Amino acid sequence: MGLRMKRKSLSVVNKVVQSSPAVKQPKLGFYSSLNQTHTYTVLLDWRSLPHHVVLRIFQYLPLIDRAQASSVCRRWNEVFHIPDLWRKFEFELNQSATSSFKSTHPDLIQQIIKRHAAHLRYVSFKVDSSTESAEAACDILSQLVNCSLQTLDLISMANPSFMNVSKSHFVSALTLVFVNSKSLSSIKIEGTPVDDPSLKILVANNSDTLTLLKMSSCPYVSSDGILCVADHCQGLRELALNYYILSDELLLALSSETHVNLEHLRIDVVSENPGQIKFHSIKKQSWDALIKHSPGVNVVMYFFLYEEEFETFFTEESPVTHLYFGRSVSKAVLGRIGPNCPRLVELVVCANGLQTLDNELICIAQHCKNLTALGLSACEVRCSALVEFVRLCGRRLAQLSVMEEVLTPDGDYGLDKIHTEVSKYLGRTWFPDVMPVW
Repeated sequence: MGLRMKRKSLSVVNKVVQSSPAVKQPKLGFYSSLNQTHTYTVLLDWRSLPHHVVLRIFQYLPLIDRAQASSVCRRWNEVFHIPDLWRKFEFELNQSATSSFKSTHPDLIQQIIKRHAAHLRYVSFKVDSSTESAEAACDILSQLVNCSLQTLDLISMANPSFMNVSKSHFVSALTLVFVNSKSLSSIKIEGTPVDDPSLKILVANNSDTLTLLKMSSCPYVSSDGILCVADHCQGLRELALNYYILSDELLLALSSETHVNLEHLRIDVVSENPGQIKFHSIKKQSWDALIKHSPGVNVVMYFFLYEEEFETFFTEESPVTHLYFGRSVSKAVLGRIGPNCPRLVELVVCANGLQTLDNELICIAQHCKNLTALGLSACEVRCSALVEFVRLCGRRLAQLSVMEEVLTPDGDYGLDKIHTEVSKYLGRTWFPDVMPVW
């Protein structure tokens, strides 16, 4: 009864507001002002929403929901075809039997290519581990002949499925985009069969606009190919590549007077089989030239090596700012980080072994005055050593992630007390991370 009376009262209010000549009708369904003492409520007609409001709503909708919403009325269908709505798009391609994310419907893909290809500016392809999905992505790329892309991302959700595609098929599709776009500024093509001739075509057509290039795990690219990019793309600010194509010549090219300041350099140091790769060294003078030219550059290094393959690294001063060890790293190597990595900001150790890292961590805290983040798992540290590490770093340690099984109780602290001491030096409440038990 109360609900019925409330609805009736609301209906009366709406009628009074709509029929009163003294009240100016607001254009939107709800209007409120701090300068008014009354709130007027009117019925909202969704079909009368301005185009720019509907456009804003559509931009937050997944494609399938956006397509369904476009069938509500003529005005919404008109918004569905506004060019601004199609500047950014993500093609999701998968084999439904083996994938967990939804795939873009083939009919919608063809509609996009037919009606909106010319409007596309920011495009990404998200594919699963199947070769069929990667081939479908190449087929779509081959059809984007009437668009001028600014951003292109090729994302493999599992294995690098693009590597299973015919190299000629992939290169043909990619270079077609390079030739037609003319204004590419951001390219992420990691784990693909892109090659040196492809990069030369990229440079020939987009050298004035390219600012970001991520191409780790691209085995057909040589040091000469990436050097060609650095020589001609003077506006390049972010670069990601494998260590095997990093060279002194590349660092010097990125340090030239005509090149803009580099902001982010990511280097993946990867070995698939122990002992099969002999890593070359980079001269300290080349690193010094880069830092002198770009003093604020983040040098990020991901290591996926076996212990015996670290001989080349950290034997002299390195400008690295972010270090991630994704495979076992020896106690001796970690001992070289403190004295030789004065710019270090973040350190993550995912595996070490059974030897405690007490002295190594304390040495890092003493020498790396810019360190603000530490992550530890699958290694061993005594509780008292972690407390001393945090005491030396103090409140500048903004992120501290340590798995509980890393910590070894000693005579000074146990697992029940360490969080109190660490919290005191951090200036905030802290607890070790715990692996959830399902």
